[in-house]
Amino acid sequence: MYFTGLGAVTPLNTVMVHSRVDGELTAVHYQEGDMVKRHDLLVELDPRPFAAALLQAQGALARDQATLANARIDLARYQVLVPQKAVPEQTLATQEALVKQLEGTVELDQGAVDAAQTNLDYTKISAPIDGRVGLRLVDPGNIVHASDTNPMLVITQIQPISVIFTLSEDQLPQVLDKLRGGQTLPVEAWERDMSKKIAQGTLSTIDNLIDQTTGTVRIRATFDNAGKELFPNQFVNARVLVETKRGVVLLPSAAVQRGATSTFVYLINADGTVTVRNVSAGVTEGDQSEISSGLKPGDLVVMTGADNVQEGSTVNPQISGEETGKSGAGKQKGRAKK
Repeated sequence: MYFTGLGAVTPLNTVMVHSRVDGELTAVHYQEGDMVKRHDLLVELDPRPFAAALLQAQGALARDQATLANARIDLARYQVLVPQKAVPEQTLATQEALVKQLEGTVELDQGAVDAAQTNLDYTKISAPIDGRVGLRLVDPGNIVHASDTNPMLVITQIQPISVIFTLSEDQLPQVLDKLRGGQTLPVEAWERDMSKKIAQGTLSTIDNLIDQTTGTVRIRATFDNAGKELFPNQFVNARVLVETKRGVVLLPSAAVQRGATSTFVYLINADGTVTVRNVSAGVTEGDQSEISSGLKPGDLVVMTGADNVQEGSTVNPQISGEETGKSGAGKQKGRAKK
């Protein structure tokens, strides 16, 4: 039993890479469409202005550290002389305040050094995630700014990748029951025309609300995408396997007739005559229907030409063009099976 919904391939992570500082783009270390790893170097900006700022900050820090060291020596001297009444207590208090002031100055200088070092590090931009690089949006030689609206490049995570699709709210309780029971629900991704299965994954999460305008809920399935079959923003059909039934009677759906008050089939007897048999149809999957009552495995029923058949008609049933030798009009038959 599958539930099917239309969805779109959605990367688990998409990163628009911007510069954190202003500067000239001097080097690009990737090719468009490359698969990159986290921390791979992508682009470089001109580091010279930031290296100079770092040098200035380090110089100010060294100067103020030396001044602080001298002030601490004087403080230690005054702490010895004050008990001996050699210097006034006011001199000691003033020196203590000066030491604290210089300690604050050194901390401020250290912060300036750290900020300058950070800005220098920002001139080398690395990949924040594993993924595929898109088209280059900025060429070397251009000046980039931290305030730029457009990114320099975009990275999308390809492996693993997800598909977000919708299911009817009527189907949601059965899916939730399986998840609450600890089951992992397989999900298949098929091409839009259902002609080919693309990938196999698992259901990972369900959205926290139902869209009241459509009566559907969004669901995410995750695929390892080892062969890169799924491509971001690709439209696919997602099929969730919610239950597997065994030992049930199956019949081609074309053989099931539906009237105003009942569901029935034209059962072919051993003598080639046709009998109307009421059945109870269960789940339909593809071109097969579950028959919960009314037929047993091996029964023959009319599949085509049912409009020309009525109770008691004699038919010549055929499968794959082979006649059974019965008299009367030839009809294609279907066989109930397990």
